[in-house]
Amino acid sequence: MTYRLGVDVGGTFTDILLIDEATGDTYRAKTSSTPEDQSVGVLRGIERACAAAGVPMSEIAEVFHGTTVATNAILEGKGARVGLVTTEGFRQVLQIARSFVPGGLAGWIIWPKPEPLAALEDTVEVRGRIGADGAVVTALDEADVRAKLRRLRTQGIEALSVSLINSYANPEHERRVAELAGEELPGVPVSLSSSVLPELREYERTITTVANAAVQPQVARYVANLEAQLRESGVAGRLCILRSDGGLVSAAVAADNPVNLLLSGPAGGVTGATWVAEQAGYRDFLTFDMGGTSTDVALVQGLSPRVGRETTVGDLKVRATSVDVRTVGAGGGSIAHVPPLTQALRVGPQSAGAAPGPAAYAAGGDQPTVTDANVVLGYLPTDLAGGEITLDRAAARAAVKSIADATGLESVEAAAAGIVDIVNENMFGALRLVSVQQGFDPRDYALVAFGGAGPLHANALGRLTGAWPVIIPPSPGVLCAYGDATTNLRDESVRTLVRRFGELTDSSLRAVLDELAGKACATLAEQGVPTEEQRVVYSADLRYHGQGFEIPVAVDIDAFDGTGGGLAALRSAFDADHQRLFSFVLDAEHELVTVRATAHGPRPQVAAPELEPGDGDPSAALRAHHRIWVDGAEVDAGGYDRALLRAGDVVPGPAIITEMDSTTLVLPGHTATVHPSGSLLIRPVDTTTES
Repeated sequence: MTYRLGVDVGGTFTDILLIDEATGDTYRAKTSSTPEDQSVGVLRGIERACAAAGVPMSEIAEVFHGTTVATNAILEGKGARVGLVTTEGFRQVLQIARSFVPGGLAGWIIWPKPEPLAALEDTVEVRGRIGADGAVVTALDEADVRAKLRRLRTQGIEALSVSLINSYANPEHERRVAELAGEELPGVPVSLSSSVLPELREYERTITTVANAAVQPQVARYVANLEAQLRESGVAGRLCILRSDGGLVSAAVAADNPVNLLLSGPAGGVTGATWVAEQAGYRDFLTFDMGGTSTDVALVQGLSPRVGRETTVGDLKVRATSVDVRTVGAGGGSIAHVPPLTQALRVGPQSAGAAPGPAAYAAGGDQPTVTDANVVLGYLPTDLAGGEITLDRAAARAAVKSIADATGLESVEAAAAGIVDIVNENMFGALRLVSVQQGFDPRDYALVAFGGAGPLHANALGRLTGAWPVIIPPSPGVLCAYGDATTNLRDESVRTLVRRFGELTDSSLRAVLDELAGKACATLAEQGVPTEEQRVVYSADLRYHGQGFEIPVAVDIDAFDGTGGGLAALRSAFDADHQRLFSFVLDAEHELVTVRATAHGPRPQVAAPELEPGDGDPSAALRAHHRIWVDGAEVDAGGYDRALLRAGDVVPGPAIITEMDSTTLVLPGHTATVHPSGSLLIRPVDTTTES
């Protein structure tokens, strides 16, 4: 008997999910995160999960980990001091950037420009030049390179990034600089742009490489420390880390390319939601992951999450493939406040976090949060996280009363309802970004809600978006960990071409795609995935000739069968996406900029759990009745124990359904039907009757 272990570290909680591969049985653990050293919370959670399952840690075959170490290093400005080597004449590439200022026309007046990750005094130019066609225009001056590296050594840099012009076309000079750095800067990790991002556009390539170097030492230390502690605890299985695109990589590969981990945490949730939705029979859906600090949303079509080519963390935007997740500062710990100037209630983005936490945690926090509002409204039980946290209702009420006093609202409950309404609107705005703004109607999709706080707000978000059913997975509070444990190994190979379609043939492009596939598959083979078990998908970044941006399009490799239909299929797919995004197409020649091949390992064979069938009556799971505040009045709601619900049971709203790691609120006029896979399907009463 073997077990897979999913680990997800969030800003407030660390979630652990232990899965019996043979039966699909799961064992959960949820513990407070330890920001000072995430591995402490991880090991504590693993011990609890194994104790719950009654198995020794030695029976864990694989550990799959979504981590925020790289993300936190960027957000907190705690990355390494990075030196940057550029081509002569390009020293200020990070300072010039893209001249983009967020906000309105006068946004530059109040915008504090963030400091580059590599300071100007830590940036050096070297003589040598590669042309756009890959030819050597000027030979690399190795004496100059050595002199500049010695200067960086005296500066005390902790990591080195190398980004030379046109190195995506020919990495020869960069590789030689790395060899010289090994001699002049022993022990300093080196990131090469030709390895990190071998693509067109020197600024994006440079900032991505510098970001990789900035977080590399911290991620490498964390991964090495966690591996060592797992071994000491008796876990002999391999450690894999979740990438931003939802795939897994070995710990060693993750330590070398940590820029691909910046959205590791949110990607796990989307991957887990995809697995759950598939079990419930839904292929198209929105995901809604509400935790203690923030909310992440995404859109999935045909069980494939939409993937973007840019990753944004705080003020940093890098070119790294990631699940197209949008984040807003709206979580259970988001603080409600009333600015004196406007006297209008605001919620977030400031968060009480894990320490001191909401006022209801009785851990020193006294500011009103979304969690406090839910406590006041009666939506939350007394205990959270399986009894690890006990809620103080009086403290929550006192905190929310400050909002009622500041706004002049007639009651504490009205203030709490206002807080919840505003945070729901904030999250609705994020859902519109991934649906309406991308040309998709949310009413055509289901809504999968998870995270510790997601199921409390899911029904309200369903009403706002019109996305039905709202799917509440089993163990919603640890679904990110479930995603970590049910995804596959993945690697990507990329090449920039910049060719008009008139300069390409099906056979020439097929040859490039086959070469890239070979590279990606070889990397997976090195990680122990047999070639015959690998699957390769292809994509291309296309544009109309003369456009300044590209749109990623999936490549149908079967169309490149020698009949000439490959480029025609690409052209049609691009036009369709352009029409959806911008409502028009151009009568212009198409141009291919970048092509990618992504190799996938096999998905793990994890048995799907199946609930015992019921008769539709949930009364056996009814444990209490609660008075809750809904739509401006106090009503009676049934309190149900989710562990006692059976397949086919229909829970009428208003109701509160509790479990170890989360609480689900079913509003009046809605029902929650228990799917055989264990998910709750929430719908308005009229659509429930029709279905």
